[in-house]
Amino acid sequence: MVANLASVRDDFPILNQKFPNGQPLVYLDSGASAQRPRAVIDKITEVYEQYYSNVHRGVHQLGDRVTTEMEAARTRIQSFIGAASTEEIIFTSGTTMSVNMVAQTWGRHFLKGGDEIILNEMEHHANFVPWQAIARERGAILKFIRLTPEGRLDLDHYQSLLSSRTKLVAVTGMSNVLGTINPIAEMAHRAHEVGALIFVDGAQSVPHQPIDVVDSEIDFLAFSGHKVFGPSGIGVLYGRRQLLENLPPFMYGGNMISEVHLEESHWAGLPARFEAGTPPIAEAVALGTAIEYVTDLGFDAIQEQEHILGEYALQKLGEVPGLQIYGPQELKQRGTIFSFNIDGAHPEDLATLLDRKGIAVRHGHHCTMPLHQHLNIAASVRASLTFYNTTEEIDALVDAIHFARQRLRLV
Repeated sequence: MVANLASVRDDFPILNQKFPNGQPLVYLDSGASAQRPRAVIDKITEVYEQYYSNVHRGVHQLGDRVTTEMEAARTRIQSFIGAASTEEIIFTSGTTMSVNMVAQTWGRHFLKGGDEIILNEMEHHANFVPWQAIARERGAILKFIRLTPEGRLDLDHYQSLLSSRTKLVAVTGMSNVLGTINPIAEMAHRAHEVGALIFVDGAQSVPHQPIDVVDSEIDFLAFSGHKVFGPSGIGVLYGRRQLLENLPPFMYGGNMISEVHLEESHWAGLPARFEAGTPPIAEAVALGTAIEYVTDLGFDAIQEQEHILGEYALQKLGEVPGLQIYGPQELKQRGTIFSFNIDGAHPEDLATLLDRKGIAVRHGHHCTMPLHQHLNIAASVRASLTFYNTTEEIDALVDAIHFARQRLRLV
């Protein structure tokens, strides 16, 4: 482990445990949900024990304190992603809500029959199905970027799809199955050349890569707190101010209005217009703590550690007979997400046997049915690593795979 992160595992209390069968936890499922450092856990407790109240309402000291804390979290997030203003940072329940918010506001307001949305087969259902639904409703057309044999987007084909009819490109920053890192800035620039917008699903990329939404020309960015070492139930939608100002509200209720009359209502400014009702207050505050934690670690150290893990995982998994890893085989083109199958082993059986050795992985289609259909497989096993993992845990994974192969009589 790199020197800057030598003691980082001590920050995550859940990692230091053994199961009833004596096996230590080897958590390789951060792509589904990352673990939380003690600072985040303590911050949630602090909110509820010391100053919980509703935000943006009242003049008493608790309300003032918790509002200050929540807005400080918004400011941290603004800085973390390089946004121009806190008014561009909207708290949501997570990436899924963020995608649906844009699809149901921008899509319903601006899409018309014959307009085109560009997607691809590696997208998570959350960045796929909402665009399907709004395209069907508005009479828009979906276009799909081809994947190369190694699991990357075919940028020549992408260029050929772009036209004056293209209104939106929706793309993941990092595939949650293939690990593929997509060239977001280049794709955004090409989209803007034809007058289209770009929506980036940053659920997998934001925890692992620095991002600057202005430099990368990103119009909309979504990510979830629980994948970036924060609480569940909280997420972020970034949108360029000029775009958000022209969108209608997504939900209606308290906090998102400036005036209500019997005949009509007038909406609040940004970001309140898109934050109807009481938000997940403690979660929003603690998300700011998670962002601060990642910032303090620094992406240089995080990426150095993940490079070590990625190289080691590719080597060790590649030595297992009959094991196929999906996605790019060079680490510079991918993150530390490794989906695989083993000849003769059902993914559920394999994941179950790995669990007996304390190895927590994910199995199934990972909310990417079109991608699995493209790969001609029904399911896969996924090990997703982050900076708190170790090479010793990769060894434990490989040892457990050999154990599973023996139990399944594959050797």
